[in-house]
Amino acid sequence: MFATAASILKNKDMRKKILFTLAMLFIFRFGAKITVPGIDNSMLIAGATDNSLLGIMNLLGGGNFEQFSVFAMGVGPYITASIIIQMLSMDVIPQLSELAKQGQVGRKVLDRYTRYLGVALCFFQSATMTYAFDKNYQLLLDSSLSSYIFTAVVLTAGTMFLLWLGDQISAKGIGNGVSMIIFTGIVANLPNQFRQAYELLVLGENAAGMASFILYCLVFLVIVIMVVLMSSATRRIPIQYTSSAAIKVKTNDLTYLPLKINSASVIPVIFGSSIMIAPVTIASFFSSNSVITSIQNVLNFTTWHGLLIYVILILIFTFFYTEMQVDPEKIAENLGKSGTYIPGIRPGEDTKNYISTVLNRITVVGAISLAFIAVLPYAISLLVPAFAGTQVGLGGTGIIIVVGVALETVKSLTSQVTQKTYKGFISK
Repeated sequence: MFATAASILKNKDMRKKILFTLAMLFIFRFGAKITVPGIDNSMLIAGATDNSLLGIMNLLGGGNFEQFSVFAMGVGPYITASIIIQMLSMDVIPQLSELAKQGQVGRKVLDRYTRYLGVALCFFQSATMTYAFDKNYQLLLDSSLSSYIFTAVVLTAGTMFLLWLGDQISAKGIGNGVSMIIFTGIVANLPNQFRQAYELLVLGENAAGMASFILYCLVFLVIVIMVVLMSSATRRIPIQYTSSAAIKVKTNDLTYLPLKINSASVIPVIFGSSIMIAPVTIASFFSSNSVITSIQNVLNFTTWHGLLIYVILILIFTFFYTEMQVDPEKIAENLGKSGTYIPGIRPGEDTKNYISTVLNRITVVGAISLAFIAVLPYAISLLVPAFAGTQVGLGGTGIIIVVGVALETVKSLTSQVTQKTYKGFISK
């Protein structure tokens, strides 16, 4: 690990990319401290410290919601838009399906559509969030229609600027720019979360002592380890070349077809939490009554029945998104074209059925693991009353995102260093 880090720092091009990425991320963090004009966020900051809906959104937004900064919406609307376009491209809308099959040119057109949809979603979400926060936390100094529109436009412009920063990082820096921005927002808020946990568990009125804070840190570490294991776990299906193909590649050895235990990544957790949050957000627009209270109680992350609904949603979306991401029929077709086969399994339909069976079995493990990590912080808070105010800080969703981006970035850096090493060796 240290040797790889040293190799990266020794390389001039890699140093430039790292410094450029850090500069872009500094601009992001600087803008995250700029509050939208005409805002009084004092009550909003107080509301973000509890386990309310705002507290959960503040975690995923890297602390930008409590400041209600110009980057408060983050890149969430773009992520939502990309997921929608991706779903519609799966033979739902023929025109989008054709674009998805046209390679780089088609992807550019789809990305343009995604950004248009992202602008529309961001403006709508900004307007509704501003209204909800103004009603609950007296956010706006002037609660007029023009103030709502102005705030929504500023937040939408902030999100579009973040996408531009992400594009610059992807083109001239390291890693995926959008992922790096999400990663930075969550990581930047971690020290504050640990500070709040320390104050609550050690210095608070009902403090449980230093042992409880150490247990808190251990739980955090356990979640990180579980996420790393889940992200890297694969089921390797042995494949072998036919005689003619083996001669071409000059090997008779077994190779493997890797299938990830969790092919859906963090998408099911985002979908599940969005469905849990959306009705509560809409309900906050109306005066409190028995129906509104029932919705807020049922879709509550701090109750066992709310967590059960959350788990069910994650399991459903994991299978749904895995089905979209991995096509057993296409894999079987590609194996046949490349002259490879699974030992003991006939090519064609039997291969497709075998891969589908294996994929369903490992997806069960991946879905259960993902759901367990996502609900663990909230479950611990229900089982251990001392942790009741810290579950947001232990949010499994944020850790899954951070660890996933970190692993991908390290792989990308290692790959680039290896390529440059080979190029240098050949040139000599």
